[in-house]
Amino acid sequence: MRRFSFLLRPSWLVLAALVAGFAYLCFTVLAPWQLGKNDSTEHRNQLIADSVRADPVDVGELLAADSGVQPDAVEWRRVTATGSYLPDSTVLVRLRHLDGAPGYTVLGAFRLDDGRVLLVDRGLVKAVDGSRPPAVPEPPAGSVTLAARVRDSEGVAPDRAPSVQDGFRQVYSIDTGQGAEVLGVSLTSVPTGGRGGYLQLDEGQAGVFAPSPLPQLDAGPYLSYGLQWLAFGIMAPLGLGYFAYAEIRARRAEKAGPAPVAEVVDSAAVTPEQRLADRYGRSR
Repeated sequence: MRRFSFLLRPSWLVLAALVAGFAYLCFTVLAPWQLGKNDSTEHRNQLIADSVRADPVDVGELLAADSGVQPDAVEWRRVTATGSYLPDSTVLVRLRHLDGAPGYTVLGAFRLDDGRVLLVDRGLVKAVDGSRPPAVPEPPAGSVTLAARVRDSEGVAPDRAPSVQDGFRQVYSIDTGQGAEVLGVSLTSVPTGGRGGYLQLDEGQAGVFAPSPLPQLDAGPYLSYGLQWLAFGIMAPLGLGYFAYAEIRARRAEKAGPAPVAEVVDSAAVTPEQRLADRYGRSR
């Protein structure tokens, strides 16, 4: 066992601990993180693909307590909604982009015929000079029927409070809870299994601007990244084992000593007389 005693030296113990910790992180944190993102992306893509093929339903069916629809399958569903926009309910979402230029998302409140109020994404508008909102027309008055998709709220950044700038109420994300506070009305969230849903208008609807684009149905690199982390978690211990084996071989070679070197005689420098003397034992 002496040949392995060098593995108990502090340098090797520290190296082994680092390798073990790295492998543990690969298998329990890094790989599951990427594989989980791959699963969620595939789930989102499937929901979008299903919504393209499915016929739209009245949003009231999704709001009903006994709808029988799984909340996790509600986002991206195509719906229709009949009612009217609330006057003076325009809110702008900052830090958006349209055709590669700075822009705003325009939000509004829409009252259904049954009295419930939903938050509606009316689309994107370009900023003026890249920093100011343009003139945003009010939504059409009177009863309208909207065609939209259900989207889950984005959540709220705690360090980015709503504000009033350039004559518009402005926020940094689309969130039904924050929208209710900013508008001062009670908003109904569509159950999505997340933070609560709102409506994103499709192209050609009343009061819509440039519709927010649907995400690309691409799974992304998450699966390959997850497999790479698994491979790293396997390769790290194998690499440590290889270095330990190389160290053992080097110590064996050092212990055996230098190999004997055979004397090399240049045959071209030996004369015939010397060869005869060597053959018959004569003195040179």
